[in-house]
Amino acid sequence: MAQGDGAVRSSWFQRFLLPGFAFKAVVIGGGYATGRELAEFFLPSGPWGGLAGMLLAMIIWSTVCAVTFAFARAAQAYDYRTFFERLLGPGWILFEIAYVAFVILILSVFGAAAGAIGAATMGLPPIVGTLTLAGAIALFATFGNASVEQLFKYVSFLLYGVYALFVVLALTSFGDRISANLALATPTDGWAAGGLTYAGYNIVGAVVILPVMRHLTSQRDAIVSGLIAGPLAMLPALLFFICMIAFYPGIASETLPSDFMLQQLRIPVFHLLFQLMIFAALLESGTGSVHAINERIAAVWRKRRGVDLSHRARAGIATLLLIGCIFVADRFGLVALIGNGYRILAYALLAVYVVPLLTLGLYRVVKGMPT
Repeated sequence: MAQGDGAVRSSWFQRFLLPGFAFKAVVIGGGYATGRELAEFFLPSGPWGGLAGMLLAMIIWSTVCAVTFAFARAAQAYDYRTFFERLLGPGWILFEIAYVAFVILILSVFGAAAGAIGAATMGLPPIVGTLTLAGAIALFATFGNASVEQLFKYVSFLLYGVYALFVVLALTSFGDRISANLALATPTDGWAAGGLTYAGYNIVGAVVILPVMRHLTSQRDAIVSGLIAGPLAMLPALLFFICMIAFYPGIASETLPSDFMLQQLRIPVFHLLFQLMIFAALLESGTGSVHAINERIAAVWRKRRGVDLSHRARAGIATLLLIGCIFVADRFGLVALIGNGYRILAYALLAVYVVPLLTLGLYRVVKGMPT
């Protein structure tokens, strides 16, 4: 595999689109797969305020991704521990603490969402959907980079296709309601805070996907792929939010806004397909988060033992992590986890990652590193 130095030729897809697809993969599960997150952070500002908040979040994502990818390549840091050792020195442990909290929260949200989807779609006990997702994440995380990159690639095609079809069906079925609600004069208060918070807790995806940075061949690749990552990740969310506007403001109180809108379409086959896509999105997001921890441990293991982390060890780490998160998901539920946990986490990540990166990190990239 290419290590960013061009030793093995990287494809155009790997250099420019894979980072954005990978970033989207991590973002979607905690960002908009169920629609609950969009209802929490954007609908309170009304249709136009919500769209403004999403645009702000997208700009933040593109900026931070571009600087993150450029810093990672300059520092040859393709796992998050190495990245933060180079950025923060001894302070890297602060990010480690924040990231472990992020993974526990995000996997708990995914588990709760999978349980809610299983209950809404098939009438299954929530724990069944949660356990199914956990088993699938552990399976893909077991086989390392190649397995994870293939997952990112093919789920991305499924996701964009299903979202595009959903938008066509939604506009056909209730496009008039979307137009009517966009014409309403509603307060837009809080749009900037909503966009900042949403961008803040999701932006950690830029360091979660550092293993795919090894395909970059130049700083130009890093900057271009980073700038592209924001729109690639936000486009499905933007389309989904526009469809949600049809049922504003009532949809804000729905636990699963996606399921609510699918019921309005009254197309059972598409309903099932969309829920399958959401499950796949939760799978790729969860796998990306767990894989980052595996790669962080693997880097230390390789340095100390001189050998790669085994598939069995990767599976064991993933399983232990997921078991703990299943209990958190079962205890607190989807709405409480999103409403309370994400805001605290967003400000912690802004403090230990975004601010140092856009000051010290950017300065060092411009100067050509060390310092």
